[in-house]
Amino acid sequence: MKKAILTFALCLSASAFAQVLDVASIEKLATPQGVVAGISPQGDYVLVTNATNDGLSKYDMKTGATTVVTDARGAGRDVKIAADGQSVVYRELSFKNHLRYTEVKQANLATGEKKQLVKPSRNIEGVAIDNAAAVVVNKGKASAKALGATKAKAAAPVLSIKNRQLMITENGKTRTFSPNGQQFSYIWPSLSPDGNKVLYYVCGRGAYVADLKGHIIAELGQIRAPKWYNDEIVVGMNDKDNGEVVTSSSIVAATLYGVRQTLTDSSVIAMYPYTNGEKIAFSTANGEAYVININLKK
Repeated sequence: MKKAILTFALCLSASAFAQVLDVASIEKLATPQGVVAGISPQGDYVLVTNATNDGLSKYDMKTGATTVVTDARGAGRDVKIAADGQSVVYRELSFKNHLRYTEVKQANLATGEKKQLVKPSRNIEGVAIDNAAAVVVNKGKASAKALGATKAKAAAPVLSIKNRQLMITENGKTRTFSPNGQQFSYIWPSLSPDGNKVLYYVCGRGAYVADLKGHIIAELGQIRAPKWYNDEIVVGMNDKDNGEVVTSSSIVAATLYGVRQTLTDSSVIAMYPYTNGEKIAFSTANGEAYVININLKK
């Protein structure tokens, strides 16, 4: 295991009570019952899917209006939103001869227009948005697809999962990354906003952050479904179950230096957060949606 964990002079008893984010309010949204699948970079809408990730709807947080984006099967899993908030890249599942195929599509939220980016494939491993391009890893090879009139350019690494291993594609070449070793299973990978760090979850062990060389720089512990809030803070969920159903879950925030904070209380079973670097949207176990408003430091 490659390891170079950040050292810090904070004792656990002190860090347990420290504040990571200043919560201004927690607001319930009048979304259709379902699961939050994303929040726009501008923080003006959330995307909602159903419990099996089928279909995708846009809920406007200013007007309260809900618009159906697509009813495609699997569209709510690992949705990507462009920086301008207008383009959404999603996957559409189909089956032929009992085999599952994945097609990658783009939806323009302003016009409702949909465009195929990658035809149905058995080997879609990763999807990312870099600048104005969607980058799709298919059979280990990355290809950039323009989301608008500008020619597609992509330089950032793309993360993907193949056979439970964490893969990274750089300069058109895909290799096994898996910083904790290939004996583990990896899920929920994401690249930091500055493009220099990788956040991921190791099944049975917890969340970690590594640099692009595969050196582990932070162990975050039990933070499932982790997401970057910014380059130094991660948000995720701390859920517990009885073997059949989730009995409790809270949204937590943690710094790469060991400070951790619980953002929600026991009144809701808060799960699967998404953030735009300001607000944090999450779902509850019974299909409600909330947004955590953060007081930003000036």
